[in-house]
Amino acid sequence: MSASSPTIAGSVPEFRAAGTDLSERRRSGVSRGPIVDLPVTSGTIGIDWAADGSARIGASTTISAIASDQRIRDAYPGIAGAAQGLATPQIRHLATLGGNLAQRSRCWYFRNPQIGCLKKGGSGCPARSGNHLYHAVFDLGPCVAPHPSTMAMALLAYDATIATDHRSRLSIPDLLGNGTNGAADNALEPGERIEAISFPAPLASERADYKRAISRTYAEWPLVEICARALVSGGIFQHVRIAAGGIAPVPLRLTACEAALEGKPANAEVIAQAAQLATSGAKPLPMTGYKLELLVGLVRDVMERIAK
Repeated sequence: MSASSPTIAGSVPEFRAAGTDLSERRRSGVSRGPIVDLPVTSGTIGIDWAADGSARIGASTTISAIASDQRIRDAYPGIAGAAQGLATPQIRHLATLGGNLAQRSRCWYFRNPQIGCLKKGGSGCPARSGNHLYHAVFDLGPCVAPHPSTMAMALLAYDATIATDHRSRLSIPDLLGNGTNGAADNALEPGERIEAISFPAPLASERADYKRAISRTYAEWPLVEICARALVSGGIFQHVRIAAGGIAPVPLRLTACEAALEGKPANAEVIAQAAQLATSGAKPLPMTGYKLELLVGLVRDVMERIAK
């Protein structure tokens, strides 16, 4: 089927938690399948802590609950910052962590029921030759829409793992793939649902920060976003993790930046040099080159804040 011939799902059941994304897709006519409401159980909601300081968050826990939890803010400030930064207070109050991870593409071609694309059973990506102003700068596969999940990007920086009703330990790359499959937003099997997300215990004295670049000051999808964490011991960067969103079909670890900072002095000169490596491997589309400057600037800003 061509990209100009849309296929609207009409028989595949879709899970609903808060429904903040599903409701919009059903109003537009992109989604028409039967709905299966997800039950909230003691294992799928709330934040549990282990003796070693590691945390487990149920998939039905709201984004606002994560953002406002003081212990999360102390142990995983990048997670709390990402949760506080996304969407609006009203949406954060309803939207769940599992729903944020499993939401569908925000691409306007996907959201238009009259236009076909890979994610709706078509054979092409109309954004490539159309309006792709907000799309990828790392061209990893046939679809160039950036992955919409802010929380997935933050979880990547924290090496978090996802448990489903089928599998017990998925990394973010396991859950979302590597960007080469343009037909899917995630690698969940039919009928598989996210149940919980687990975090390793934070390192002693580690620092973290989250920042996004947006086109207006409030309630906007990020053009580029960064979540980073590191230890700074004796003025030296250690255990650096930097994840980026809004730039590729999946969240990305900026491994070249990490390597350039690891074991180096935590000063502005080192950070500026490392930030330039954020664009390593980038292949921007004709309209998305501006994101490269935003990416470099965000890495520099976030790492300078961590260094201080």
